[in-house]
Amino acid sequence: MTEQPRSVEEPRIRPEKEPLPRDIKVMLAAAFLIALGFGLVAPVLPQFATTFDVGATAAAVIVSIFAFMRLVFAPAGGSLIGRFGERNVYVSGLLIVAVSTAACAFAQNYWQLLIFRGLGGAGSVMFTVAAMGLLIRLAPPERRGRVSGAYASAFLIGSVLGPVVGGLLAGFGLRVPFLAYAAALLVAALVVHTMLSGEGTSAQDASPAPPMSLKEAVTDSAYRAAVFSSFGNGWVTFGVRMATIPLFAVAALHSRPETAAWALAVFAVGNATALTFSGRLADAWGRKPLLIPGLVITGLTTGVIGWTTDLPAFFAASAVAGFGSGLLGPAQQAAVADVIGRGRSGGKVLAVFQMAADTGAIIGPVVAGILADRFGYGLAFAVTGGVLLLTAAGWLLAREPLKSKSDWQ
Repeated sequence: MTEQPRSVEEPRIRPEKEPLPRDIKVMLAAAFLIALGFGLVAPVLPQFATTFDVGATAAAVIVSIFAFMRLVFAPAGGSLIGRFGERNVYVSGLLIVAVSTAACAFAQNYWQLLIFRGLGGAGSVMFTVAAMGLLIRLAPPERRGRVSGAYASAFLIGSVLGPVVGGLLAGFGLRVPFLAYAAALLVAALVVHTMLSGEGTSAQDASPAPPMSLKEAVTDSAYRAAVFSSFGNGWVTFGVRMATIPLFAVAALHSRPETAAWALAVFAVGNATALTFSGRLADAWGRKPLLIPGLVITGLTTGVIGWTTDLPAFFAASAVAGFGSGLLGPAQQAAVADVIGRGRSGGKVLAVFQMAADTGAIIGPVVAGILADRFGYGLAFAVTGGVLLLTAAGWLLAREPLKSKSDWQ
């Protein structure tokens, strides 16, 4: 096949140190507020559910209904983006979660809490997918990795500070953090609505180029690999890390419950360390040189966690796993942006990418829990880490997204 010229939007293969565009900074501020608010309610939500005289299983359902509704509503969220534009869907999603979260504070029984929390999941996936679309549209192609890393850092800082503030607010009553979260979301919606420029952020302002269809995206090996690694990352990082590691810390290491919180904290430290440079390197070296090592490091160290017998080894493995996650995160999101390209809408393409992560986050803890009960935590974490190693193998066969697709044909 005759080699086609490279796309005019192909990024320069060098790190970019220019200041981020103003619109990107607005998105970072909103991300921090959202993560801070989510961290306010995460520690108290199960405890609040038990105040309605339900057991641990019913309390866990309150947590999982949020992820389930995100998964179910993701396709509709992608369609809404194509019709109304990213910014409108982003703000609408924030308002839906704000209203539903405030309603949780006034729930009078378990079923009301379940319904209100589920509605929040629908709004959550709306603003999550829309945010990815906005970042793709607003980020200069040569700085996609850096922007993705900065966005992840803003979320990380907010999610670390949120539980601290939430714990303090819980002293005034378990309903107070929900109201604080709703207020943070309203502020985030106001920031985006008033400070984000309208250029290129609505369906009407979109490029004449037609939206990328899912059929077109799946023909690209980079997109297929990204969906696969998103599933694996959801399984391990957002699923097992949050649900199974706390159980392992108490049951296998015979430690106090707060040990799990420290494990999540050291994971965040490792993650933050990698995020300080991984986005820039993904722009300079390419996506795969960060994605594949990140997946391998996170997979191997996750597999090791189940065999640790003391707290220093447990914390060390958690920190290294966080470092690996920080390597792969910005490169993975930038890879999807490369596939879609600047100036095109990709609501359905982004929705499937997000659905893969949510599916992994739902399935992973269930599988790990079954394996832990029947065969022990060693095998449970070994299988969990193996999932990420498989996704790394998938990227070995995929094209480098930073380069023009025509160069791989």
